[in-house]
Amino acid sequence: MIRVALPFGIGTPENKRDSYRRALAAAGIEPVEDLAALGDVAGLCLAGGTDVDPARYGEARGAATDEPDRARDGLETALLEEALARDLPVFGICRGLQLLNVACGGTLVQHIDGHRVPKQREVHAVRIAPGSGLHRILEADEYVVNSRHHQAAGRIASELRVTATSPDGVVEALEFPGKRFVLAVQWHPEARMDTADARLFEAFREALNGAGPKSL
Repeated sequence: MIRVALPFGIGTPENKRDSYRRALAAAGIEPVEDLAALGDVAGLCLAGGTDVDPARYGEARGAATDEPDRARDGLETALLEEALARDLPVFGICRGLQLLNVACGGTLVQHIDGHRVPKQREVHAVRIAPGSGLHRILEADEYVVNSRHHQAAGRIASELRVTATSPDGVVEALEFPGKRFVLAVQWHPEARMDTADARLFEAFREALNGAGPKSL
């Protein structure tokens, strides 16, 4: 089974970790959780979790923003920079999208209303950019997703491309054109592996195996 890094914060509970482990395993991917560097793993999966420290994008912490997990922010940023430098596949989920944008030079909106709906499988549609990697994977112009976040990408890093948005303009997917596979989504596909969301993990596996398209 092909191996990928799956970092978490020290305080991440086991039940939150398990959904990512199961989703990756279902796609034939073995997660490795305690890595300080990527070494010989084939790629990186950035999972959901606490808010990214606003100091990383030049802002003070707002009242609704979590107490920062600076150790996790630092580790995941270092792993992401290594993955990008080596052109290893990267798949980001929720916080993973936000970290990707910040690490590449973008910012976040520290609080938005109407997107934290933790227990519903289907909350709102997203519009998917034609010709994007996400469009090729899901084979759809519109797709209904869950929504479990209260922050969102703000100013988008210049190297990244927005490939899905919600009806109110919130960024729902980012890609890094020219890289083998760098895709991040704002929703939680690991919670809906009985839907087309499973294709996202399958596409990640294909990229890890070198069988997918050279670039999104």
